[in-house]
Parts: sequence; structure tokens; C-alpha cells
Amino acid sequence: MVVNTDERAINDAVERARLWSPFLSLALDREPVLAARLTAGHLELGASSSEPDMPVAKRLRLERRAIALNVAIGDLAGILDLTAVTGALTRFADYALDTAIRTAIEERTPGAEPIGFTAIALGKQGSCELNYSSDIDPILLFDPATVPCRPREDPEQAAVRIGKRVVELLQARDGDGYVLRVDLRLRPSPEITPIALPVEAAISYYEAQALPWERAAFIRARAAAGDIALGQRFLDTIRPFVWRRALDFGAIGEIRGISARIRDHHSRGQAFGPGYDLKRGRGGIREAEFFAQIHQLIHGGRDPVLRAPATRDALARLAEAGWIGTEESSALIDGYTVLRTIEHRVQMIDDRQTHALPAGDALDRVARLHGLDDSGALLALLAPRVAATGRIYDALDDTVRPAFSHDPVTLEADLAEAGFDEPDNARRRIEAWRGGAYPALRSPAAREALEAVLPTLVPALAAAPVPLAALLRLDALLERLPSAINIFRLLEARPGLATLLAAILSHAPTLADDLGRRPDLLDGLIDASAFEPVGDVAALEAIMSAGEPSGDYQARLDYVRRVVGDLRFALGSQIVAGVSDPLDVAAGYARVAEAAIGVLARATIVEFAKAHGRVPGSELVVLALGRMGGAMLTHASDLDLVYLFTGDFADESDGAKPLGATLYYNRLAQRVTAALSVATAAGPLYQIDTRLRPSGGQGPLVVTLDSFARYQREDAWTWEHMALTRARPVFGSRDARNAVAAIVRDVLEGDRPVRDIVSEARSMRAEMAAHKPPKGPLDAKLLPGGLVDVEFAVHVVQLTHRAGLDPNLGTAIAALVEMGLVPPPMRTAHDVLTRLLVTLRLVAPDATPPGHATEDLIARAIGVADWPAVLATLESTRQEVRRFWAGVTGERDE
Repeated sequence: MVVNTDERAINDAVERARLWSPFLSLALDREPVLAARLTAGHLELGASSSEPDMPVAKRLRLERRAIALNVAIGDLAGILDLTAVTGALTRFADYALDTAIRTAIEERTPGAEPIGFTAIALGKQGSCELNYSSDIDPILLFDPATVPCRPREDPEQAAVRIGKRVVELLQARDGDGYVLRVDLRLRPSPEITPIALPVEAAISYYEAQALPWERAAFIRARAAAGDIALGQRFLDTIRPFVWRRALDFGAIGEIRGISARIRDHHSRGQAFGPGYDLKRGRGGIREAEFFAQIHQLIHGGRDPVLRAPATRDALARLAEAGWIGTEESSALIDGYTVLRTIEHRVQMIDDRQTHALPAGDALDRVARLHGLDDSGALLALLAPRVAATGRIYDALDDTVRPAFSHDPVTLEADLAEAGFDEPDNARRRIEAWRGGAYPALRSPAAREALEAVLPTLVPALAAAPVPLAALLRLDALLERLPSAINIFRLLEARPGLATLLAAILSHAPTLADDLGRRPDLLDGLIDASAFEPVGDVAALEAIMSAGEPSGDYQARLDYVRRVVGDLRFALGSQIVAGVSDPLDVAAGYARVAEAAIGVLARATIVEFAKAHGRVPGSELVVLALGRMGGAMLTHASDLDLVYLFTGDFADESDGAKPLGATLYYNRLAQRVTAALSVATAAGPLYQIDTRLRPSGGQGPLVVTLDSFARYQREDAWTWEHMALTRARPVFGSRDARNAVAAIVRDVLEGDRPVRDIVSEARSMRAEMAAHKPPKGPLDAKLLPGGLVDVEFAVHVVQLTHRAGLDPNLGTAIAALVEMGLVPPPMRTAHDVLTRLLVTLRLVAPDATPPGHATEDLIARAIGVADWPAVLATLESTRQEVRRFWAGVTGERDE
């Protein structure tokens, strides 16, 4: 690529290069034609040679010298910015590496396709940010089935010989210099492995044995040369290893540890001034890179936009996403740009891979090559940027507090000062943890993680309403865990989560139990999006459909269970944190369940069809009733489902093992129920209740739409029609759903037997009260005047007036109030009782009064001032509901 440029700027750059850079001056002398083109204002940034028959190694050396000269002059002239400079250098490195691979294969096996051997670029080559004098750090991989071999040659031997020849072509020196320095030590276990690895062996290593720093290295990985398709397949396979939703915060500590060791090892380059290490010094290039990578590891598993390989791109995207401050991002990008530019000036002097500012006259030479007056001006340019980067990077440690004492007296005093009202009991528990009271705490790594998190954890627990109670619930959680390392590392890295954890342990035994089974649930609360409403059903289905290999049915079951668990835990945490209305959370629970039904039903249909095919012109439809039909679930709700199928019951499936349509769909529905309910390695999902189907437990699990319609029109009881008021199709094609909805609408609007609805509803409610009494004094569902009474009364009004026929109870009540069929206080009564029910399922599942600490949370959730107001609101609401029920049914309100 030829770039026409400012001739004056080019000539000024050439003059500075001749005066202050021995390497560039010599290159200009050895390339008179190129020098003449430069002084005429032409830059040539593509690798090219006028002698294609020249030996490859010599041609690459000459092309490298030409690229180096063109890029240097363009850089010094201000024509090429840092992105253009590093991009040009990286493109040449990719080209040279690919040429070397092709040449090595052609030399050994003439005419063979250059497939089966690939180079994965890491480091600055992977992120297209190569230095002026960088080496490259590829990992060489091969496919034993396709790598070109000589006759009777073992593929492993062939690959190693290709790799050795590639290195020789690139870094052997002669009078024209060298092409690239090659460092192969970033491959797995370099001290014992060959220089080229089988791709499947590499995949196995990264999935099972890789070290935390290797994850960070692959943030910048790219298939750069050779068989690109093979390289990309490898990177796609190990992507879950790099970008994890459930983050191991030990990896973050490892990166910080590397940084600390670099500062210690290169201590002479830490102090700013002559001798300062631009790359490794405090506030240097590496710290800007690590700052970006730490945040990418934390957030990139959930947000693919953040997976930018280049440091400045990553910093910009992190700021756009709100994970780092805009000012932080701008300061780091500015500092990185200036330090990288001056690093290039240092390397241009003698074409040496150095990062240290020289001393004395040599530093003046670097300054003048850059166009500054002297070393003082250069240091003044760098100083504020180095200070800003160092300050921002050091702030990652601001949350780390001094360790807690092991001395019992001092520890107890510290706990009392922190806010524990029973510091002696708290001390004994912490001492038990330190002594390895539970298996999760017995490894050296676990004890180290415990000590690191105590300064964060103790203040969070002390701020809980009853600190010792929160600590004891954490103790019970630790007792059940197989390992406590990751949860400790997570809390250490995100102190805000420690406060939320303390609240969950203090108030929400349901969520605490979930956390005991899956400690990684806490990871999901890192993102601010965890405290926002969940997406619509389509968006949730997209999330549940991603993440696992297509076609792996068991993996899909496990994956959906993990995603649903994450989302339900996050929704419950929103109530504990006080950031969401329980009504919105209830709707979110229902959208999550509907998405799970859709994804797992489709996956089960595909799996079932492998053996039995499909029934032509027919499909499964899932109808939801109860709270699921009304799209308002609690954390503990089961799913009331009815399975139907379209088409003719006499048809037969077209698979290798054909089944009649009725048997086909009954077996398929059993599979769908199992997919939605049976516990797998990832845990359980939902309890499924199918007893609301036609003829209840005595009838078949699945019937045709015609049979369903006939049953509802001719044989269904009043209680079944009451249930039908909340019927909502949640799975099936649009036409099938519309057909079911039309049946439901026709029945509710009057196409049903004439019955004494009021009398039958009154009898059913009395029977329910006798056989299913309230759990406790706060049972917002079953108490007289509770939510069940609201539902029964509203359903009677809907059926008798054939109006307000919306499956969502709140929407139906609003419509009936507008028609004058339901008193206006029922709107508020429904909302109060629903909020109370959804909240109590988390904080008091037995419906008995919670501890005083949780009373304020319940009051906040239902929108009143305090606990006496909660009790007064519940009582007045129940009275309103009982009056409404009495008015509908004619019962006396006792």
C-alpha cells in the first residue's frame, strides 16, 4: 500500500532519523531507492519485493527492513498514528509467519496444501499492537490427520520439523539482519512439550489444566497464519475457558500477583526518570493492559462486546458499558498511547527490544528523535501520564484492608469495634473457620482466600440487622460447600456483593439455600443488569439457547437449569436489595419459566423425533393455567400445564419407530415434563402439575384440540372453567396458540353448560378452607380474605358476566373495575396481597412472622412505613376482600 503524504513532514522525519537513530540512518543508506521515494513523500506500507525468486529468508529480511523504515518515518512525521503503526507492523508479522509456514511445508512436501498447521498469535501480535522491535509469541498447533507428512513420517515429527524450520526462517541472522524474533514459551508446559502441539491435546490442556494467567493471555489470541480455519476452530472450542460467566476470581488475583512480581523483579525500573521501564514500571504500559484485562475477565463472560483484544479498544468499551469511569478510560488510553509511542522511539535508536529510558545523552537523543528539545521535555511529557496510570491501577487495591488478627483478644476487640454485639461468639466461629472446621476450608488455598476476604466480609456481616445471625447462616453455607475458595475470591474482588450476601443471609433463607447448592449464583450479581427487569421471552429464549453445543440434549437440559437458576436468584435478590417491585419480579419469574418451556420443549421434540419422527400436519401445544397462566409467579411456584396437540388423532408419526398420534404426543409430553422437572447434574428446575387437564388425573396426559374443546363445552365442571379464566398458551406455533385461545374464549364467553356458578364456587372455597388451611398468620394466599378469595370472587364475576376475560388477574380486575363489576379497592387488594405473597416466599416461606430485622424489608416491599403498618394493611385488605366475596356469593362476612 502506497500512501501519498506531506513531503515536508517526511523530510523533517528523515533528517531526525539520520541525526538521532543509528539504525534508521544505516537503513536509509542501505536503501537508497526507498530513501529517495520517502523524501519524495511516498510511504509504502505493504510487504513487497521486486525479486520474487530471491530465497525466502533473504526476501523477508529485506521486506522487514523496508517496512521498518517506512513505518518509522511515517511515525516520526506524524502521518501514522499508533494504531496505523502497530497495525502495519502486525500485518507484516502475520505475512512473514504465514510465508514461513508455507515455505517450510513446500520445502518438505512439494505441492502439498498448507493445511493442518496453524499459528495462534498471542500478546501484541494477537491484538494487532506489535512494537517496533517486538518479538512474536505464537503457539504452533497441528492436526495429525491433515498436516503434510513425508512417506512413513509420524505427524508429530513432521509438525515439529515444520515448526523448527519456521523459526529458523524468521529469526536466523545474516548481513541483512533478521525477520522476527520468535518466542514459543507461551505454549502449554513449554519445558516438556514439543514446539508444535496436536490441536486436540491443546484443547484438553486449556479445558482442564491451564493456569489463570493463560486465560488472560487468550484475551488477545488470534488465528494469524497457516491453516486459519484450524486455528479458528481451536479458539472457538476454548472460548468458554477464557470467557466464563461464573468467574474464578483467583484469576484476577493471579494477574495482580504477576504485576506485583514484575514491580519487584524490575525494581530498578520502577522509579520514574532515566532508567524507567516504560513497559514494566509503575504506571507503565503493562499496568494499563492488566487494568483492561482484569475488567474484561470480570465482565466479558457476560458481555461479548467487551472482548476486544486491543488495549485501547477494550478500555473504551469498558467505559461505554459503564464498568470503568470515562475519565479513567481517557487517562489510561492517553497514557498508553504516549508511552507506546516513546517506547517505539527508544527501540528505533538501535533496533533493540528495550523498554527502558536511557540515561544521559542517550535520553536526549530519544527526545530529539521524537521532536522535543531535550530529555527534560520528554520526562515532562511522560510524568503526568505515568502518575495517572499508576494511580488508577493502584486503586484496584483500595478495597483491601489490613488482615484481622489471630490473637483472640485482639480479634474479639476488632469484631466488637466492627459492630458485632456478641463478639465472643463471632470470634469462635472465625477461629473455627481458620482451623478448617469444614472440608471447604481445609486447603491452603482456602485458608489464604479466607484471610484475604475477612477484611471485606466482617464489616459487611457487622452491618447486617443481626450480625451474629448473618454470620451463623454463612457458617451453615460454608459447611455445605465443597470449596469456599471461589466465593471468597469473589467477595474480596467485589466488596459490594458482601453487603448483599449479608442481606440475603439475614433475610432470605430460600435464597441462602439456593446459594448453598450453587455458590456460583453470587457471580451473576456482578453485573448491574442483574438488578434490572429480565428481558422479554424471546430474549430469554435466546440466552437459554446459547452456550452449549447444538445437538447435545443433556447439555441443553443442564444449561437451561443453570440459566434459570441464575435468573431466579437475581430476581429474588432484587427484592432483598429493595430495587424492584415484587409485582415486576413476579412477572419476571413467569417470563423466565415461559422461556424455559419454549427452549426445552423444542429441544425435546427434536430429540424425540430422532427415533419417532414427526406427525405430519400436527404439533404440540402447551397451555398454562394458574399463576403461570396469569404470568405472575413466586420464587416457589409450580407450573400448571395442559398438553394438547393439533391434527387428527388417527395419524401416525413418520420416524424409524412410528407411533400413533395419541401415543406419540403422550410419550412426548412425558419427556417434556421430565425435561422441565427432573433433577440433572445442574439441579432441579420446576415442579410440573398436569392435574388441570381434561378429566384430571383420570384422563390422558395429552388430547387433541377438538377433544379439549368438546370437554370444556360439554363436561367440564365449574372449577375447571374458573381455572380456564387464567389459561394462556405458552408453546406452539402462532396458529396453534390462536386456535387454543379461541376455544378458551368461546367457552368463557358462554359456550359451556349452564351451572350454578356462585353456589359451586362457594362450596369449593369451603372445601379448600377445610382441607388446605393457612400455613401461618401471614399466609396472604390462604387466609380468609386472602388472594385465593380474590381469585375465586373475580372468577365468579368473570364467568357470570362473561367479562374481564384476561388471564392476568391484575389486568382482569382493572377491566372489571372499569365496568363497575368489581369494587375499586380490589385493585389495591390484589397488588398488596401479591406483593406480600411474592416477598414472603423468599423471607418467611412458612408464613409466620419473621425476625424483627426482616420486618422493614417486608414493609418496603409492599410500600408501607413499618411493621405495624404491614399488619394493619393486611388486616384492612382482608376485610375488603371478605366484603367483596360476601357481595359476590351472598355469604355473611363473619
